[in-house]
Amino acid sequence: MGGGTAGATGGTGTVHEEYSFACMKCGHGWEQTYDIQHHLPPDGTPFVTYWTEGHRVPSPLTNPTCVNCDGHLLRIMRSGRVALAERAMHT
Repeated sequence: MGGGTAGATGGTGTVHEEYSFACMKCGHGWEQTYDIQHHLPPDGTPFVTYWTEGHRVPSPLTNPTCVNCDGHLLRIMRSGRVALAERAMHT
């Protein structure tokens, strides 16, 4: 599940994670894939950066925001949950 790309900051690798989100305010659901880069700089203090579609973004787990209404009360689930619910609604 990981890439293993080392960067100029001494990165230890990149993993790809996908999450499903459901907004408790407006009901919007979506899925998003993240490239999570793990870094270990020379000072030894590890940190991670989150990327999606080529843009650095905040961690989706610390302060998630609904892409539809900008609400912050979201349910975060493993990938595939939104797609599964959408399929169930259309059968």
